[in-house]
Amino acid sequence: MPATRTPFGRISLAPLLLPALLGLAFSFSSCSEQAPPATADDKGPRPSPAATASATVPGGATFTIRYSRPSAHERKVMGGLVPYGQVWRTGANEATTFTVDRPVRVQGQPLPAGKYALFTIPQEKEWTIIFNNQPNQWGAYEYNPARDTLRVAAPVSTLPKRVEQFTITADKSGEVGIAWENTRATFKVE
Repeated sequence: MPATRTPFGRISLAPLLLPALLGLAFSFSSCSEQAPPATADDKGPRPSPAATASATVPGGATFTIRYSRPSAHERKVMGGLVPYGQVWRTGANEATTFTVDRPVRVQGQPLPAGKYALFTIPQEKEWTIIFNNQPNQWGAYEYNPARDTLRVAAPVSTLPKRVEQFTITADKSGEVGIAWENTRATFKVE
């Protein structure tokens, strides 16, 4: 590369341009090597990570709940981000699923063995828990109440400490807890 005349004498531009060109080349190679963003199909890293709650209840039935865990991020959740009186996917991303290997009773009502979408309708004092026989769907956008296998009422309690990340728990007694912000709904699987 030819030298350039400056008020300070002749200097070569090559030492100045070489780092810039190398940086640009590195940027392009870095971009082409990055993995594509996660999609619903590959279950890659997401802002609302996947989680599982599972239990085997007396009598031997095993159930598993698969869901995604959104975070509150200082937002009002119940009655805000999650409106009261509307069907909710009960988490984030795909609809939450409830799979059980034997017939069970939920809140005393029969539920056949199978895989279900687990939807809820939150209210301040009581939630409706919905087991819908169309488990593989994104969110609640395709929710069809005609496909509900079972609906049960679940009591709600106020938590003494805020829960930042949506959480579902299941214990060996069959109690399922759904907690987020300062709210917890519970139902029993037997």
